[in-house]
Order: sequence, then C-alpha cells, then structure tokens
Amino acid sequence: MLKGIPEILSPELLKVLAEMGHGDTLVIGDCNFPAASVAAAERHVNIRCDGLRAADVMDAILQLMPLDTFVEKPVTIMDKPESDKDLPTPVWDEFTAIVEKNDSRGKDAVGFTDRFSFYEKAKKAYAVVSTTEKAFYACVILQKGCI
Repeated sequence: MLKGIPEILSPELLKVLAEMGHGDTLVIGDCNFPAASVAAAERHVNIRCDGLRAADVMDAILQLMPLDTFVEKPVTIMDKPESDKDLPTPVWDEFTAIVEKNDSRGKDAVGFTDRFSFYEKAKKAYAVVSTTEKAFYACVILQKGCI
C-alpha cells in the first residue's frame, strides 16, 4: 500500500504516469470516445477506467502529474461543433475548476479544439484513458510538465 495516491488510479495508470516524460500527452476520453481504435492505430496503451467519470480521473491524475509550463495551453478540451452549440457542457466547468486547483495559471491553461483536430492530437498521445463518463464533450488531453 502507498499513502497519498488517489485510490481511483489503478496500478496500470500509475505506471503510465510514471513512464511519461515532459511534453508527453495523455487523453481522458468519455464513453463515446473511440479510445480503443485511437490507441490501437498508433500502438498506444488504452487504460480502462470503467465506472469512473472523466472529471474524477482528471482530478486524481493532476494531484500527481504537473502540467507543462512550456506551452500556453497544456489542457485541451474537445470543443462542440456548431450543430451542438446550445448543448450544455457543465463538465467543462468541472475540468476548469480542477485545473484551477492544480495549476497556478488556472483557466488560462485550458484550450479547446474541434473534434477532428482533437482526434489527430489524441493519436499522438502517450496513452489513452477510457472512462464511462456520460457527459457530452467530456474528452480532454493533458500535457505533462516537469516537477
């Protein structure tokens, strides 16, 4: 047993976080994100976090992993298309609050990108985390910084 590690982080996810280096990225996908195919396309690890929400996983990860300070926006959220512009996305407020709690830049460290650009960035990630998050547009990419 270890102290101070959020219990929702599996040994597999902890291993991946430890292996990641400065500048590596990690995708946290919602239940609709094609995590297995994105990970398989580039032979990345797909870590399943069934029964967990994306915001809870992100919160646990950012308690341990610093965000990159060499880029302006180390957190990238999948943006809504024009067709869904009126769809509420309260999970974005949760994501931003988690960043504000863990990074001095707060919401200034958070950026948005359209779905297809997000998928392209996700293909370059070190690993993909699959959650069973049901909130719409609850996909985020975190870029690891230095301690």
